[in-house]
Amino acid sequence: MRVVVIGASGHIGTYLVPRLVEAGHDVVAVSRGARRPYTPHGAWQRVTTVTADRAAEEAAGTFGDRVAGLEPDAVIDLICFEESSARHLADALAGRIRHFLHCGTVWVHGPSVHVPTTEDAPRRPFGDYGVKKAAIEAYLLDRAQRDGFPATVIHPGHIVGAGWVPVTPAGNVNPVTFQILADGGELALPNLGLETLQHVHADDVARLFMAALAGRSVTLGEAFHCVADSAVTLRGYAETAAGWFGREARLSFLPWERWKETVSAEDADATWDHIAHSPHCGMEKAARLLGFRPRYSPFEAIRESVDRLVGEGVVKTR
Repeated sequence: MRVVVIGASGHIGTYLVPRLVEAGHDVVAVSRGARRPYTPHGAWQRVTTVTADRAAEEAAGTFGDRVAGLEPDAVIDLICFEESSARHLADALAGRIRHFLHCGTVWVHGPSVHVPTTEDAPRRPFGDYGVKKAAIEAYLLDRAQRDGFPATVIHPGHIVGAGWVPVTPAGNVNPVTFQILADGGELALPNLGLETLQHVHADDVARLFMAALAGRSVTLGEAFHCVADSAVTLRGYAETAAGWFGREARLSFLPWERWKETVSAEDADATWDHIAHSPHCGMEKAARLLGFRPRYSPFEAIRESVDRLVGEGVVKTR
């Protein structure tokens, strides 16, 4: 098929585009052209690259027609964050493509009630990101049911891979957390450190997009989680990560109102978003319908990123 990938040079696209090429698809990579993929791959030489400023072209009302003009069989949208963007693109593509795949987030759920959370759990999103992504999901799946728009939604957890900082045991993306653990220093965690994170390797996300594309007959009009096979607690994560540096974690715990005063406002906001959600989602649906299971455990995925941080000198070891 001819597959257009919007946001192709980011976390997921770094792995997804080479997989699409190697599967024999004709791939068009649409991005701002502001960065290269995190990991080089020879498959990119066989990709048609299109540079586009999505926000500007949407404002002009031309982005959807431009994508449709690429004559795709399938479109994979990795960077849609507004319902208006989804509506604009779906209107332009309706009746012209076989499959539209959207990248959502497990934060459409809000806080968990029963764990692991399943895809059919009631949506209780909070925060700007989760609320907007839930609105996009609702629009696309309603349109799939109402008029047959060929939509599938994939909801990743905290995406991780070599080349960027994973969500840390402190629940934010400040690599100083790993530095403290590497140095054997004392790491303060909020509350009792029992809130959860649920990472997923970017290549596992790419693999599920591939499986959904190949399994179109069972994925149209459906949403799927894409997470590692388990969630991890902040405390357990910190203890495991310290072991990567040959250290035993020295942890302390502070009530949230005190803990947030020990970090920057930006880091505190990120941590609050993560611990207030404390995701723990299941992967049974993808296994049952697509035979899909993640290859990376959460700590395998995270360690790959941390090893790169050490190799690049972002985290220093002695």
